[in-house]
Amino acid sequence: MLGRNIARLENCTGFKNTGADMDEGQLLQDVYTIDTEFGGAGRFGFEPSTHRTETSELLTPENIARLRASWHSYWDKSKTICVEKTPGNLLMTRFLQAAFPNSYFIVVKRHPVPVSIASQRWKINITSLHSLFKHWLHCHELFEQDKKHLKRLYELSYEDYIADSARYHAEIAAFIGTRVPEPPKEEKFYYVTQWRNPGGLRVPEEAMENVTGAHNQKYFDRWTKLLTDSSFKGYYRYIARKYEPRFTPYGYSLTKGMGKSEEALRGGSKTYAVVGPLYCLGADAFFFCWRFGLKLRWHTKQRIKALLPQFVLMRIRQARERAVRLGPKAA
Repeated sequence: MLGRNIARLENCTGFKNTGADMDEGQLLQDVYTIDTEFGGAGRFGFEPSTHRTETSELLTPENIARLRASWHSYWDKSKTICVEKTPGNLLMTRFLQAAFPNSYFIVVKRHPVPVSIASQRWKINITSLHSLFKHWLHCHELFEQDKKHLKRLYELSYEDYIADSARYHAEIAAFIGTRVPEPPKEEKFYYVTQWRNPGGLRVPEEAMENVTGAHNQKYFDRWTKLLTDSSFKGYYRYIARKYEPRFTPYGYSLTKGMGKSEEALRGGSKTYAVVGPLYCLGADAFFFCWRFGLKLRWHTKQRIKALLPQFVLMRIRQARERAVRLGPKAA
C-alpha cells in the first residue's frame, strides 16, 4: 500500500496492471532469482545469495541494462520518478544502488508479530513462529549493516505510518523531490493481482489509499490468545521470552501493551528454559511435515491441470473471478 501511495505522488509512476502478483518488480525481470525460489515469505532471507550488494557477480553491464529495460517497459515514460516495491529489496539495497546510482530508498519496518503471523498465511511456505521471528531479525540485522552504504535513505515504521499517513506522504514527497497531489474530483479503480484472491485487490487509480490499524490489531489479538489460551502456550511463552531482548533495540516488544499476555509470562522461567528448545524442535518438525504435504498436493494439482483442456481451465478461472467480484450478490 505504501508503495502504491508513493507512486500516486506527482511525477511518480509505479507498476500496475502487470499481471504479476502484487505488481512486484522481482516478478518482472530475469536478472536475479526471485524470493519464492528460496522458500518465499519468512524464509528467503536465510539463503545467503539473497543478500546482494555492489560486489554481486550479477552486476554486469549487460544485466544492468536488461534489468533497467525490464522495469522501464512497465513504468509511465512521461514520469521521471519510478517506484518499485518488493519485500526482498530489504536485502538488495546496495545491489540496486549500484544498478540505479540515482536511487532513493524508502524502508518501512513493521512489528514482528503481524509480519510473522501474516507470513504463515502463505501456506506453501508455512513455518514455525520462532523461525519467522529469527527471519525478521536476520533480515533487519543485515539491513542495519547495509544502510551505512546508502546515499539516500528514508526510514519509517508501519505503526507510525498508519497513525499519520498524511505526514509521511508529505515527508516522502519532499525526500524524493516532488509533492502530494490534490485529491481527484472523480475516482477510477483498478485491480492488483493477488495469488490468494482470484478477483484481485480493488484500489484507486489516483486517490491515496486509506490506512487502518485493524490489520495489525487482529494479529496482536491472535498473538495474545496464543500466549494465554493455546494448548501450546508453553512454546509461545518460551519464544516470547527468548526473542524479546533482541526486538527491543528496534522499538518492538512481544509482550508489552498486549493485555493479559504480560501477566502470563511471569514465573516458570526455569521450566521454559528446559523444555523450550524441545518445543522449538517439535514445531519445526510439525511445520516441515505440513509444508511437505502442501507441496505434494500442489504438484498433484499441477499434473491434473496439465491433463485438462485449456478451455476447461479458462471456464474454471472465469467462474472463480466472477464469484469473487460479485461477492454476496452472487448468492
